[in-house]
Amino acid sequence: MKRIGLISDTHGTFDRTLQDFLAEVDEIWHAGDIGSLELADRIAAFKPLRAVRGNIDGSDVRRVCPEYLSFDCERVGVLMTHIGGYPGHYAAGAAERIRTLRPRLFIAGHSHILKVIYDPAHELLHLNPGAAGCYGFHKVRSALRFTIDGAEIRDMEIGEWPRLR
Repeated sequence: MKRIGLISDTHGTFDRTLQDFLAEVDEIWHAGDIGSLELADRIAAFKPLRAVRGNIDGSDVRRVCPEYLSFDCERVGVLMTHIGGYPGHYAAGAAERIRTLRPRLFIAGHSHILKVIYDPAHELLHLNPGAAGCYGFHKVRSALRFTIDGAEIRDMEIGEWPRLR
């Protein structure tokens, strides 16, 4: 059993609010737009980190974080990217990988809009944690926590906080 903290679009922010929300998770997964390699290192020092790069991330982050990350957590296949779309509107590269890899969990960021959507066409759960940082058009910062226990994804929790800037 693993407790997962899911964030995206931090744009350089990893403050006490996020740390408190993520304190009890086993791993943090970051769906891109981290902001800097220094911030990725801070998050990784806090909890084990799996991360993909986003469109605002510089060459330092791009050298370390892939565009797509595919892995198994417990018995759940996971595919994560930054610009991936959502059910019925997947980005071309994401749609191809979904068809090929057949993940049970597809994670994307970029939109700054929190989404939890089951896709019956691909039999997967799509998660977008929204934006955990303070840069962008969003008015509310957000993140997700959930448990993966064997093949089961459960105990989904949403964290929401006012945007500071």
